[in-house]
Amino acid sequence: MHYDSVKNEHGLKHDPFKAIVAPRPIGWVSTVDENGVPNLAPYSFFNAVSDRPHYVMFVSSSRKDSLRNIEKNGEFTCSLSTWDTREGMNISSAPVPPGADEFSLAHLETAPSKFVTPPRVKLSPAAMECRHWKTVELPDVQPDSDSGHFMVIGQVVGIYIDEAFIKDGMVDTGAMRPLGRMGYMDYAVVTPETAFTLNRPVVDSDGSVSNPSATEWDGTYR
Repeated sequence: MHYDSVKNEHGLKHDPFKAIVAPRPIGWVSTVDENGVPNLAPYSFFNAVSDRPHYVMFVSSSRKDSLRNIEKNGEFTCSLSTWDTREGMNISSAPVPPGADEFSLAHLETAPSKFVTPPRVKLSPAAMECRHWKTVELPDVQPDSDSGHFMVIGQVVGIYIDEAFIKDGMVDTGAMRPLGRMGYMDYAVVTPETAFTLNRPVVDSDGSVSNPSATEWDGTYR
């Protein structure tokens, strides 16, 4: 099949876009409102966008609590959503009224951040502490729509890692079992069994490309 994605006339039961761009990392974003009440919400349109310096972004459909709090206070954290925290992550996605504390609703303990005010999820094995850099309003298909989509970009100013997942000086991502969002109500999980290594190819002096063995990392960060 091939269809016009702007008109979105695909003829399927549901829009397949999210099922194709998958799995997507989940930005489990915590903020604090003007009364000091913490807010927690997962965003599946999330990713790292730069490494020097570290920047992450997530997209909010309409001006939700996370976006309002970030633009007011200028800070947020992103906790890693994992297999062990899947139920709490799902509960924190509920469309509760403004001012609700999703940490309490999901029975999740908070842990203090070091460089920003919003706390992280204590059970999460890793978290990024961010300062708001910019919000970019994305053009909507219907210009007169009241919903809108807003891309929030934050600079990562602090990172927490549970040392139980640091092995031989590197983070064991598979052992953390992070979740990824797919289409519909589907998720995926990374495990040590599903993670694999591919060394980056090397360009030889004659212009040919050689592919180092992929059985294990050769130790060169290319």
